[in-house]
Amino acid sequence: MCWLVSKRGLVPGRPEIAHVRTTHGVMVNSHLVILKRPYLDAILSGRKQIESRFTKVRRGFFGRVFPGDTLFLKQSSGAVCAAATVLAVKKFEDLTPIKVIEIREQYDDYIGGSDEYWRSKTDSRFCLLVWLKDVRAIEPVQIGKRDWRGWVVLTRKEDFGLLNMDNVQ
Repeated sequence: MCWLVSKRGLVPGRPEIAHVRTTHGVMVNSHLVILKRPYLDAILSGRKQIESRFTKVRRGFFGRVFPGDTLFLKQSSGAVCAAATVLAVKKFEDLTPIKVIEIREQYDDYIGGSDEYWRSKTDSRFCLLVWLKDVRAIEPVQIGKRDWRGWVVLTRKEDFGLLNMDNVQ
């Protein structure tokens, strides 16, 4: 039996939709996260401790990232070159420009967004903040990802070969 964390507590999971690893009986997912080079460098150096995703519509990863999950970090138009573990997650829904400003004021020291970054997020309706731990560089791996998604919850059918890598998870 595989279990997922939900608002109702632990509920039976569907192992066919996620990479099944368990930690204390809770399903742990793996994700592919695409980053522009400056943000990837900031994560690797420890200057950026929270990965943020602001969106106008609810994306597939929203509500599917949990503490203990593994993130594979890929440079935009480049290789997967790092991995991290999710320490904590905070979700925001029904954002307003004022709420985005409040998020900036509270978390930007850990997000490291530029003024331009924050201006571009004012019309977002959803936000996911992901605290990172155990960030580590890995041997660069080129993968065959050709779409525009910036975050992919890895599955058995779509894992880009990342779930079989040794010494990463």
